[in-house]
Amino acid sequence: MGSNNRALEESTAVGSKNRLEFITHSPEETIELGIKIARLLPQPCFVVMEGELGSGKTTLVKGIVSGLGVARQEDVTSPSFTLVHEYGRDRKVYHADLYRIEGSRELATLGLEDLLEQEGTVIVEWGEKLLDQEHEVQVRIHMELLEGEDRRITIEGLGK
Repeated sequence: MGSNNRALEESTAVGSKNRLEFITHSPEETIELGIKIARLLPQPCFVVMEGELGSGKTTLVKGIVSGLGVARQEDVTSPSFTLVHEYGRDRKVYHADLYRIEGSRELATLGLEDLLEQEGTVIVEWGEKLLDQEHEVQVRIHMELLEGEDRRITIEGLGK
């Protein structure tokens, strides 16, 4: 776990205390950061993730979901084709992927409003497709692919 802590040690506050930036250097560090983020998420919570293809969104979700104690990391997969995965029994996590969603009509069929009414955590990848929607996002995570396995992860809304 020694090198995994490096991701948190390299964090810097940018702009305000509600915006944090991290650099991770491997998928394992990204998962470890997700576990730490999970401990800080309010419950229930709506998390929107943004970033280009391959930036590590699903890898971070593996850490968040396992950190919330609702599934093992290896059981968390991208819901690109199913659109939504549900994890947990007593505590629910809904993991949605909007990559294949084209337009507001398809978005409406996803049932995001129904998920947000649940007492759980809703994590949406490709959240930039929600820009024109009227959803109250509590935590916004932007992921940026750097060189190799390095990722810049900017989080807004934690610790409000």
